[in-house]
Amino acid sequence: MRFTLLTTVVALGALACGGDKQASQTQTPAADQSAATPAATGPVVEVKMTGNGTTVAAPGTTVKFINVSGGMHNIAFWGDSIPAGAAAPMAVGMPNTIDNMSGPFLMNANDTYSVSFANAPKGTYKGYCVPHVALGMKITITVQ
Repeated sequence: MRFTLLTTVVALGALACGGDKQASQTQTPAADQSAATPAATGPVVEVKMTGNGTTVAAPGTTVKFINVSGGMHNIAFWGDSIPAGAAAPMAVGMPNTIDNMSGPFLMNANDTYSVSFANAPKGTYKGYCVPHVALGMKITITVQ
């Protein structure tokens, strides 16, 4: 029973993720933020949730994740893969979490979720999509 459920989830995840394996980023104005996200005070970088990716951000940047394909996606960070002292700023910078450093699920195409790196220390932040981690949907954000 578990194997059947896991197989179904993986198959649905593969369909939802599509075939593109690159995260892309572009600069956008801070006014495009959702009401649930703290006001952005620095630059905003968009990351399309399409597979593996790497993003470089300046301190104070807000990273706006965009569900491009629809289906269930989110962003979560491994607690042991963020810089020392980053847990508290990340807790503030991630509104409406479903768990520790795990954002809400985005269900529809063009749904967004923003993570503020205001007051977050410089370093590497490794994250993943909870429903698709087994499929390799991961991201590395370097704040420098």
